[in-house]
Amino acid sequence: MSSQPLFAPGANPATALAPAVTALDPQGPAGQRWPHALGLLALSPDPVSPDPVSTVHIPPDLGKPETVVVSADHVRQLDLSVLKPWLELAPAELLERSGQLSLSFSWPQAAEDPREPSEIAELRLWSLRADAHYPWLTLLLERSSGQLCRHVAMQLPHSFSRSEGIRFAPASLELWITHRLFVLEAWGRSQGLTCRGQLTAMATVLGYDLDPHFWTALD
Repeated sequence: MSSQPLFAPGANPATALAPAVTALDPQGPAGQRWPHALGLLALSPDPVSPDPVSTVHIPPDLGKPETVVVSADHVRQLDLSVLKPWLELAPAELLERSGQLSLSFSWPQAAEDPREPSEIAELRLWSLRADAHYPWLTLLLERSSGQLCRHVAMQLPHSFSRSEGIRFAPASLELWITHRLFVLEAWGRSQGLTCRGQLTAMATVLGYDLDPHFWTALD
C-alpha cells in the first residue's frame, strides 16, 4: 500500500488533515493493514541479562549505530541517566545522529509472558517520561528495525496480535505525528537548524508522505 499525502495540494493544513494510513482499523480489510506492521512482529522482549547493564554508553561516532541498554533499575526508578551522553550533545550533533540510537530494555519477563514491550506498563511509563523530557528522541531512534515504531507504540493506544502486528487508531497516530512534526520543526528553528529532511524520513517510516504544502505553511 502506498502512503497518501498528509495534506492535499493547495489544502489548508488547519482544516485539511487527511489520514495517510488507512491500515489501522481492526475491522478493516487485510489489504488495508499498515505496511510497517510486519516489522513490529519481529520485535520481542529483550533477553534478560543476569547482571543488568547500567553502564552509561558514550554516544557513537558519526555513522555508527549505538545500542543503549535500559536496565530494570533504570525503568523502575524512571531514571533517564542512560540518555545523559546524548543530552550533552550539541543540537547539531543530535541531528547528525538521526536514526542511529537503539534502546534495548533489559526487563525480567517470564518465558510464558506473551506481552510485547509496548504492552508492559513499566516500560511504557519510562518511555513516556523519556519522550516528555527529550522530544527529539524520536529523531534519534533507529528506524529500519522498528525502534521508532515501538517507541510510538509506547506513547499511543494500540492493538497487537501475533498475526497482524501493531495497529493504532488512525486519528491518534495522525494527531501524534502532526504534533511531533510541529514540535521538532520549531525546536530545529530555535537552534538555527533545518531538520525537515530528517522529519520527513521519520514520518515516512510511520506511513506518511508529507505534501510540500505542509512545510510551506510554516514558513
